[in-house]
Amino acid sequence: MNDRRAFLRSACRHCVGLSALGGLSAIAQDLSSIRVPQRFGRPAADTDEGGLWGLMDREEQRIRRSPLTIHDKAFRDYLQDLVCKLAGDFCPDVRVYPVRIPHFNAWMAPNGMMVVWSGLMLRAENEAQLAAVLGHELGHYMERHTVEQLRAQKEHAVLSTIVGLVGGVGTFVGQIGLAASLLAFSREHEGRADRIGVRLMKHVGYDGREAANVWDNLLQEMKVTGGKDAGKSGDIFDTHPTSAGRRDELLELAGAGGGDKGEARYRKAIAPLRLGWLQDEVKRGQYEESLILFDRMVARDAKDAEALYARGEVYRLREEGGDAERALADLDRASRLATAPAEAFRSLGLLHKQRNDPVAAAKAFQSYLAMAPQAGDAAMVRSYLTELK
Repeated sequence: MNDRRAFLRSACRHCVGLSALGGLSAIAQDLSSIRVPQRFGRPAADTDEGGLWGLMDREEQRIRRSPLTIHDKAFRDYLQDLVCKLAGDFCPDVRVYPVRIPHFNAWMAPNGMMVVWSGLMLRAENEAQLAAVLGHELGHYMERHTVEQLRAQKEHAVLSTIVGLVGGVGTFVGQIGLAASLLAFSREHEGRADRIGVRLMKHVGYDGREAANVWDNLLQEMKVTGGKDAGKSGDIFDTHPTSAGRRDELLELAGAGGGDKGEARYRKAIAPLRLGWLQDEVKRGQYEESLILFDRMVARDAKDAEALYARGEVYRLREEGGDAERALADLDRASRLATAPAEAFRSLGLLHKQRNDPVAAAKAFQSYLAMAPQAGDAAMVRSYLTELK
């Protein structure tokens, strides 16, 4: 686990999704001076760029069939509409694919394919924050930064490492490191994409200040393992400005503030998928980072039953000093809410079972089975009840 984690942290040093939060120039430009490039057509197939588009077309077919791709039509329509609103004239050329991978990332291919990971969408607190990152990726696409970057690769074997990036869970860890290095952008490209991204989100009425909040929130997670100097040097932030300076630049670029945040609209859009994303985050096994995320969710809404369940589950699994009591408090709070997920009762039952409280464990397990009688682990939970009796 430690080796895997170290690899991911090293690989994401140049990760496209995290570079979506990357550097601005020292002096932020006025938004009115930032020009969005004109829409471009498909290059000829016999050119190097045309060959790259063909490669990405084939990869797009794989992504469409990938078990990690989210096929919920209502959510995909929502995400496509959001990107189209930002993209303007480029809308007909962009296709969005949400994928269920619990890390913060999004990237675009030269052919207009955009891939957005569930870890990013889980961490976005509102529509404006998601628009900030997607607008940045659109900036890279509109200015054809990916084409420039991939042209610099000399060997086809290196270029082909991007293929299959979301093709399967088993190959994900190795492929993310190779593809992230392949798609590392320069400071100049990052600055341009950031400026275009803020311009796009402000142009359609979003609060541009939310772009800085995305960075702040992610940085708090990184500080858990990176210490107080996270965001200044080392790991994924090596090539980016210090966190405080970068936030100031984003805020300066955003201007006086105001505008739509779209929090309620966003919560409604992700509601059918959010519990699964929370469970994926728990399974990621980076408990300290996850707790920062879940603490922020509960602070925003003390009656967020799903976040309470997820935080309680992390405490139950981590089993450090005082964690059993923390888990009990969160899971009990979650179970008393009308919006409690069935999984909160299963976790509560497991916790009581661990604490040698058979009566409370049986009650929780019975509630779980009443809410989810066809659950995949229903037979196992019934065996627990038999054992407890």
